[in-house]
Formats: sequence, structure tokens, C-alpha cells
Amino acid sequence: MSAGRPRGTTIAWRRAIGEPSTASVRDEGGAPEVLSRTVTRLRDAGCVFAEEEADLLVGDARDLGELEELLMRRIAGEPLEVVLGWARFRGLRIAVEPGVFVPRQRTAFLVRQALTVTRPGSTVVDLCCGTGAIGLAIATEVPDIEIHASDIDPVAVRCAAGNLAAVGGVTWCGDLFDPLPDRLRGSVDVVVVNAPYVPTAEMAMMPPEARDHEPRRTLDGGPDGVDVHHRVASVVGEWLRPGGHVLIESGAVQARLTAEALSGAGLGTAVASSEEMAATVVIGAAPPV
Repeated sequence: MSAGRPRGTTIAWRRAIGEPSTASVRDEGGAPEVLSRTVTRLRDAGCVFAEEEADLLVGDARDLGELEELLMRRIAGEPLEVVLGWARFRGLRIAVEPGVFVPRQRTAFLVRQALTVTRPGSTVVDLCCGTGAIGLAIATEVPDIEIHASDIDPVAVRCAAGNLAAVGGVTWCGDLFDPLPDRLRGSVDVVVVNAPYVPTAEMAMMPPEARDHEPRRTLDGGPDGVDVHHRVASVVGEWLRPGGHVLIESGAVQARLTAEALSGAGLGTAVASSEEMAATVVIGAAPPV
């Protein structure tokens, strides 16, 4: 596991995880002019939401030097959330480190579906957890749950550990269920999965922010987009308690394949979708006793 954070992200990281804030560029004289210039530079770089992004950058930068650094990173195409060091997700401020998958707003639909089957005292596992945003959102809304989050990337695990600390979440580094303690087998109430599901041939059509600045392994789901979904389906039954649920974010096209993988593993399946959020979730239910 890496011991340090990339240069230039420490201030944003500290603010994201709730350390006391200090003065920002907004507090200095000439702030309106600085904001106006920042908007102009972002707009000239093709930023669609230049005003909103400029406001966030100016608010986070502690001095003009840091603002320039953040602005240049954003103009170069880094995702805004990575530049800031945080993302807003279901009303929560989620710390985001470079190289970690940025939480998408559509994934709030996965959380919404998970909340319908999560009860106080549940054991919840968040696979391919990234920042830990899904597990944190669930734990924030359902009291007294036991949350475990795993990811194959040590940087993501470190990021998730910081985000989940406030709710007592435990993070594990390894492939899917592999690093989880054996005591969880057959006792998990809810498994949530936001694994990559973009077909390899469609990677070139992704927005440059994602394609060029997020790890390919967090996006590329293999030839049909559901390689990881098949792997989850093949073993999830060993971990769920009778009547437990697995919820997998999928694409509208891939959902049928995801559902077939779960049903082939002996789970009852359903597909939930939200046109408004452009989100699809496949739900598998283990047979009751």
C-alpha cells in the first residue's frame, strides 16, 4: 500500500475528510476578479459548467498559487472531483484520490435499491468499492450495520478506509471476496457491486475525462461488459445468507447478461432501472431457508 499521497492533493484530501478549514482565495481581496478570470479560462478550455466549477476551485484553493495548480490540472482534463480531492454523493462529501474511480451520480440509484433490502444490524459487503461511497451512503442511512469494503487497488482501499472510518467500516485489499474473513461466508445480508461494465470495444467512445484519467481496470468490463459480473455471480451464493441480496450496477444493454449470470447461479433475479438517472441495477436474491 502506498505510504503517501500525490503532491498537490494533500490540502484537498484533508478538507474532504473533515479537517478544519482555513482561509481560501475567496477570503482575499480581489476575489470577484479572480473568480471571473477562472470562469473565463475554464470556458475557453471547453468546460460546460465553467461558473459552477470555478466557484468550487476558488472556494477550495487556499492561495493563488494553489488555485493556479488546480486550474491547470482541470484544464488538462483531470476530473473535477480528482482535482478538488472530493465528490458530492447523496449529500455526502466523499474524499477522492487520483487513480481512484470517481463516484457517479447514477450510482445513487444502486444505493437507493440497496436501502430497500438493508435493515439495522445487517452485514453489508461493498465489492470493487473504489472510494467506499456506496458503503458509506448505506451506513449513513441504516444504523448499526456491519460494513466490509474490498478493492483490488491499494490506493482505492486507502481512500475507502478514510471515508468509511466514521461509520466503522472495514476495508480489505484483494480480488472481490478473496480478502474477506471466512467467518462472513453464508452470513452476508447485502452485497453491492459497482464493477466495470463498459464493453472493451466501447472504451474509445468514453468521455476523455474517464478514458484518459481513470484506471482502465475500473471501466473496462471485457468483451461483453460483464466479465466481473460473471465472476461475482459464480461465488456470491457462498457468501449470502438465505434470503440475502446482491445488487449489481449494470448497463441497460448488459443488464440481461448480468441477470442471466445471477439466475444461472441459482438466484432469483429482477432488474430495476431509472430513466431519469440513466441507471440500471440487477438484483439477485438467495433462496430462503
